[in-house]
Amino acid sequence: MADGFAGFEFTPEVEAQTRPLWEKVKARVTPLEWRLQAPLIAAINRLKVEKNAVILAHNYMTPEIFHGVGDYVGDSLGLAREAAKCDAKIIVQAGVHFMAETSKILAPNKTVLIPDLLAGCSLASSITGADVRLIKQRYPGIPVVTYVNTTAEVKAETDICCTSANAVQVVEHVAREWGVDRVILIPDEFLARNVARQTDIKIIAWAGRCEVHERFTAADILELKAAYPGAEILAHPECPADVLEVSDFAGSTAAMSDYVLTRKPKQVVLITECSMADNVAGDAPETEFLGPCNLCPHMKRISLENIYEALLHDRYEVKVETGMADRARLAVQRMIDMPPLAIPARYDLFKARHHVDIELI
Repeated sequence: MADGFAGFEFTPEVEAQTRPLWEKVKARVTPLEWRLQAPLIAAINRLKVEKNAVILAHNYMTPEIFHGVGDYVGDSLGLAREAAKCDAKIIVQAGVHFMAETSKILAPNKTVLIPDLLAGCSLASSITGADVRLIKQRYPGIPVVTYVNTTAEVKAETDICCTSANAVQVVEHVAREWGVDRVILIPDEFLARNVARQTDIKIIAWAGRCEVHERFTAADILELKAAYPGAEILAHPECPADVLEVSDFAGSTAAMSDYVLTRKPKQVVLITECSMADNVAGDAPETEFLGPCNLCPHMKRISLENIYEALLHDRYEVKVETGMADRARLAVQRMIDMPPLAIPARYDLFKARHHVDIELI
């Protein structure tokens, strides 16, 4: 722990306050680590009450953040919904910058803080608002669906946003509403390819990728299956299509969590960011979680220390220019207003077809 936090002590009072949280993380956090983390967790939770603040923690946060200080936890869509409806004065985004922008777009009268300004996203950085304007010039009259993992500037140029959980639903909705058979889905190439496997709508896509999920290969999955024949393998739809093809299930982080908590597999592998397994494990003690995983260096810039500093000093505030925010809000709100998506009864998403061509810009 940083020197500036040396005065935080693991007192009997702190131990008592954080004992229920310890029960959630003790399978993934050592007692030595907890003695350093618990005093800061207690201090953060006190500060939240004093300042009327909430912490929105993404599924990729480390367990001490996710279980220790997160008031609302989940995927991008779930956190966006909470930002829009929570009553707090201050929102601390325990996630990356585009998520903080989304919170500010949906809660313009609230103060939104990001603990580290360098917590970016390779996928969000892959496309700009100028790129989207050029795409719309090239494909006039074709609706633009934009993955929520994008900047406010990009959202402001789009018709509707989506998440990995509802991308197919959104694509088919806008195709019906616009009376078209083609939809632009940007910027994640692999998500677009995997959506195309589930719909008859033709997909026009952008060559953006998540640096965490693009590193997984089908060979990785086949090696896992050989080593752990009883394990169930769940992959995120930002992975390459051949990874999903040899996995047992593909879905968003929320769908992965639901799968584990509902079906209670004896052994499971989550093909996504490393902290996802650590966090689900806190609610699924009967399931053994196996590797591999890939770390997101941007998510890992968020720590208990900089969350505390953000709350204490109101650091660093995220702002979005009013006109841009108003246009982006339309696209995000359209996504939020979509009917809730039921977790599918059949856990075999993205497996309807072996190969579907897309038009890659």
